[in-house]
Amino acid sequence: MRTLHFLRILGICVLAWSVVCLTGAASSYGSLLQRGANPSYVELLRDWGSAHALMVVFSAVLYLVLERWPQSLASARGIVRTYLLVLVLFLPLECLFVSLQQERSWFAIFLELTWTTFTFVTVAGLRIWQIQRARETDNLTLRLELEQQRLAALRGQLEPHFLFNALNAVSALVRMDDKGATLSAISRLSGLLRYAQAASSRDWVTLAEELQFVRDYLSLQSMRYGDRLRVSIEGDSGAVLAADCPPLLLQPLVENALRHDLDCHDGDSDITLRFSEQGGMLHIHISNSVRDVPSNPGMGMGLHNIEARLRIACGSGAGLRTARADGRFVAEINMPMYFAS
Repeated sequence: MRTLHFLRILGICVLAWSVVCLTGAASSYGSLLQRGANPSYVELLRDWGSAHALMVVFSAVLYLVLERWPQSLASARGIVRTYLLVLVLFLPLECLFVSLQQERSWFAIFLELTWTTFTFVTVAGLRIWQIQRARETDNLTLRLELEQQRLAALRGQLEPHFLFNALNAVSALVRMDDKGATLSAISRLSGLLRYAQAASSRDWVTLAEELQFVRDYLSLQSMRYGDRLRVSIEGDSGAVLAADCPPLLLQPLVENALRHDLDCHDGDSDITLRFSEQGGMLHIHISNSVRDVPSNPGMGMGLHNIEARLRIACGSGAGLRTARADGRFVAEINMPMYFAS
């Protein structure tokens, strides 16, 4: 495996230095033509190739060494120390190699020092860039794992909260001693739990699936509240229903409307769900009537949960806004339109 890795790195170095030699030979060829000589480009290319053959091997070995000991590039002092070590170990060998092919001179030594420095800077720069990219990738991976763990924790909070409130609806029917309605409610609850379990393992569901789940949930609650609960759904068109959203996104808002309105008085109430799309954004509007009566206590876990899940799923491009106006409590979700590929 290591041999194959070395051969791959060596092949890349051969290609890179071939470009250098081709360019250098072309430059020498043009310069000699301007002086009135009649050079052979093939011979010039051969001279360039033979003069830099050892440099090709040096490039590959240097890359592997810096790959094996990345700490040598961790600081400016480490880089300088590594460069000086390269000059001590490799430059004499390179000068001896070149002197066997051409006459030794101070200019030739200076030229090999330049080539060695150029090679070191190039390879070290490449390795530093790769290390930084790998570090950024690791950081992104870690952040993704943390966000996924956080999302799993949020889902874990949501499921028992939903189950508790759904069981409350069935419990109310039991107290009414309506066996037929109770059995029907238990059957509906079974379907709701199947969806909640399946959806909680997915990152996205279609709005059509989510809305059907809300309809089924409201049907269960209607068996409890009867005609006191009125529901209006608007804008559930094909384009909107095909969009994706995080699972179990709407049900907590509907549940919030029931908990803080119908559960607090004996009168009627209505819930309105309105969907629209504009400029690539999905707008979800949920409102319910409210009365000036004491509301059920709560920590607002459902709203905070939705905000957190939207932020994880969509970043800063999505948000939840709540307000109370004209005797109604309004919750609005704005998020980008996503579609399954």
